[in-house]
Amino acid sequence: MIALAPHPQTPAAGVRGVHAAAARTPHGRLALRYRIEGDLERLRIPPPRAPAPGERLWQHLCCEVFVASGSGSAYREFNFSPSGEWAAYAFERYREGAPLAVPDPAIAVRTDAAALELSATIAVERVLLRLALCAVIEAKDGALSYWALRHPEPRPDFHHPGGFALEIA
Repeated sequence: MIALAPHPQTPAAGVRGVHAAAARTPHGRLALRYRIEGDLERLRIPPPRAPAPGERLWQHLCCEVFVASGSGSAYREFNFSPSGEWAAYAFERYREGAPLAVPDPAIAVRTDAAALELSATIAVERVLLRLALCAVIEAKDGALSYWALRHPEPRPDFHHPGGFALEIA
C-alpha cells in the first residue's frame, strides 16, 4: 500500500495514516483498497446502508479515485463511502463534467479498533491509466482533511492533473 499525505492546510486530528492501493484484476477491473488508521472514535464514519448511488459524498468521509486514460484531459471520478454508497462522474476536462452511470461497484468495509479498511472494484478501460488516489476524512466536529498521493496546489484539489501520480499499465 502507498501512504497518502494530508494536505498541509487540513491536518486530521486522530488519524495516524491513510494508505491506498490499486491493481488490475484478472478480469480487467480496477481493485482499490484504502486503510485509514487512527482513533476511529474521533471520526464521523457514516453508518452502513443498502448499497446505492449517493450524492455529495466528498463532503464527508469517503475514499476517492480519479482515473485518466493516456495523456488526454478527460478523466473519471469515483467516490466510495463506508456507508456503501458510491458516486461516479465523467469529466471532459478539468472540472467540466457530469454524473456517470456505472454498474454497481463492489464495496466492502471492515473496521477494527485502530483502522477502517474500504475495498472497491470498478470497471475500467484496458489501457494505461493515470490515477489520483485520495481520501476525505471527517472528524466528529465536522472538520475535513484531504489526503492524496500528491497535492500540487496550495489548496486541496483532487481534480488537478498534477495529482494523477500513479500509473497502471
